[in-house]
Amino acid sequence: MSDSVVVFDLDGTLVDTAPDLVASLNHAVTQAGLDPVTYDDLTHLVGHGAKAMIERTFALRGKSLDAVDLEWQMREFIDFYQGSMPGGSAPYPGVVAAMERLAGAGYTLAVCTNKLESLARTLLDSLGLTGHFAAITGGDTFSVRKPDAEHLLSTIRLAGGAPEKSVMIGDSLNDILVARNANVRSIGVPFGYSDVPVESLSPDRIISHFSELTPDLIEQLITRP
Repeated sequence: MSDSVVVFDLDGTLVDTAPDLVASLNHAVTQAGLDPVTYDDLTHLVGHGAKAMIERTFALRGKSLDAVDLEWQMREFIDFYQGSMPGGSAPYPGVVAAMERLAGAGYTLAVCTNKLESLARTLLDSLGLTGHFAAITGGDTFSVRKPDAEHLLSTIRLAGGAPEKSVMIGDSLNDILVARNANVRSIGVPFGYSDVPVESLSPDRIISHFSELTPDLIEQLITRP
């Protein structure tokens, strides 16, 4: 099964990162004179990267944001976030055991996230998770990012796999869309950062806990007509 790759989204799927992302965002925007925001203000943007969260926060507060402001806001966000990792971020319950099950059954694992690759790697390193993955790609690894099919397809190729024997696991629209666009099977999780129920995104399967992520489930998905 060496050509079968199980690909994980990062924020809201593999690791619960929302508290640290919101803290880093508020560190940046309060320096621009904005009132801090809450997780509820940004639920649907947590997995879309710092730029989207900063832009949304300025819009929420009715303040304009030009390219110069965005540049220093991004710098403040990234410096604070990188310097505080892992902070309160933690793998979701059961995900490490699930990855060990899959690896033991011969599946290769990878990460495909829209987070900057350097931040993704720093986070995974700080949590001791990097060694599980044959490939880790971010929103700046290639010239495209999720939901563009090539982000997922390139991740699978980098991990040594074949798309038709691979599965994408994620919590949000970008994850289910990138799988659909790449003609790759998908598994949705309902505990992440989507602003709509994961059921409405129509993944091939939904799991409510990583105890359900078994080699048998992956085999069923990739052999299904």
